[in-house]
Amino acid sequence: MQVVATAGHVDHGKSTLVRALTGMEPDRLAEERRRGLTIELGYAWTTLPSGERLAFVDVPGHERFLGTTLAGVGPVPAVMFVVAADEGWMPQSQEHLVALEALGVRHGLLAVTRADLADPAPVVEEAGVRLAAAGLTGAEALAVSGRTGQGLDELRKALDRLVARLPEPDPGAPVRLWIDRAFSVRGSGTVVTGTLPEGRITVGDELVLGDGLARVRALECLKEPVTSVTGVARVAVNLRGGAAERGRALLTPGAWTMTDLADVRLSPVGGARETSLPGRLSAHLGSAAVGCAVRPLGDGVVRLRLARPLPLHVGDVLLLRDPGRATGTDRTEVRVLAGASVLDVRPPPLRRRGAARLRAAELTKAPSGAGALLRTHRLLRGADLLAMGCVPEGEPVCGDWYADPEHWSLLGERLAETVARHAAEHPLEPGMPVEAARNALGLPERRLVAALVRPPLAVTGGRIVSGPPRGLPEPVARAVSRLRAELSARPFLAPEAGRLAELGLGPRELAAAVRAGMLLRIADGIVLLPGADVAAARLLARLPQPFTVSQARQALATSRRVAVPLLEHLDRGGLTERLDGVNRRCPAATR
Repeated sequence: MQVVATAGHVDHGKSTLVRALTGMEPDRLAEERRRGLTIELGYAWTTLPSGERLAFVDVPGHERFLGTTLAGVGPVPAVMFVVAADEGWMPQSQEHLVALEALGVRHGLLAVTRADLADPAPVVEEAGVRLAAAGLTGAEALAVSGRTGQGLDELRKALDRLVARLPEPDPGAPVRLWIDRAFSVRGSGTVVTGTLPEGRITVGDELVLGDGLARVRALECLKEPVTSVTGVARVAVNLRGGAAERGRALLTPGAWTMTDLADVRLSPVGGARETSLPGRLSAHLGSAAVGCAVRPLGDGVVRLRLARPLPLHVGDVLLLRDPGRATGTDRTEVRVLAGASVLDVRPPPLRRRGAARLRAAELTKAPSGAGALLRTHRLLRGADLLAMGCVPEGEPVCGDWYADPEHWSLLGERLAETVARHAAEHPLEPGMPVEAARNALGLPERRLVAALVRPPLAVTGGRIVSGPPRGLPEPVARAVSRLRAELSARPFLAPEAGRLAELGLGPRELAAAVRAGMLLRIADGIVLLPGADVAAARLLARLPQPFTVSQARQALATSRRVAVPLLEHLDRGGLTERLDGVNRRCPAATR
């Protein structure tokens, strides 16, 4: 099926025409029928000559109900524009046309009504020129009368040709169903209606609604129960959960960016060459209408701060209007001021002088899409790109992370510089901790640091090293050589803390010497020559087995301060075995 909205000045016969085409009453309210004035959105449908089902969203024509009109027109792909032959082009004709131009509606037809009351030819000519200038190029024009039935068969055939030209919707697209009605049904609960432009909704789906999730309990399409529906379609959804009201949307989870800040490019409408906007406006998207503050950035680019978050994609088109206009005596002033094409749904802050101008220049020269977003944000997850409305391009740099190529290359250079600087400032450390590198580069995950590592850099033990192991700094090397000479004379008598301090060997220097293979760490503050543990095991193997700590201390010519941790070290290495609280022995293999 397809969905078409009506548009046009009040009392030009939109509802009458829909009624004549469908046999259904689009005016649902008693007040509408009493006054002969459409106040709320109306819905009706018919089957075209080709068998295609077509639903109409009938909108109010009165200028006081422009917000309601935009809620009906916003989600639909095409329009049936209505102008009366006996009145011609009127103020709301112009305002509705400007709104359609701003929203980017480019498919439609012109129905000149009340052709039984006046010659339709002049209106067909004038309205056709106006529609073409607003982007509805090639719209068929027909003279009709809803009262007499004149031209209705030709109109049905023209509607058939119109819907045949409409773009094919994507059933796999994420769902964004703007709610245009929300009400309660006794025994069923909450029901919402809207126009589904693309995507699929199935009974049992969980969709985002406001701050929570709502489960689809049942579906109807044109009053018929269905288990699944794809766009384009008029659909009624019975929900469990969620706060439903007009202006909210049912959303595929994770597929949209909820944001109250967006950078947009303005599109002048109504023949204007440029657009100067007030500081506060109303922004319309789908059935939503929210206040917004406008900050000009330059070159036709502005930043909108919305009164509440909306689900946006890059490429969405908002309509900006001044709700305060046309409230005086001049009812001909058009309140729709511009269309606004979304360029970024997560724009960066503007903190420095001149940042707004630079931001506008960046957005003006950069093509839209994932590449443009990455040039701004530098690093984004694939899921974030999709939620922003862009399919990731190329291969991820790590996991689900995508990067701007130029920025990624610069990060690699910065990493090499950062590691080299860390090595110069911390010569005793074996390399730069990965976490420290992540903080220095401002990266969100440690694995991104590892993905940047290229030879001669390498990741070892949670640290980034460059090239082969470095030697000890000269002062440390001299101190270690003196210590090694002292240990050569008494290999199992580790120096005490005071002597180590005299030599200038603190914990960091000792750790560096151990990593360099020049010392063997037995316990905190106790170091011996490499291989001293194996030599000690050989000596202990000559003792009568088993032996005590005291006997081991005497055999090794050392102190209890060294003997106890040395024996524990030998136990851990399997060179000795502890039999009980007093005795040890050397395994047969070491004797």
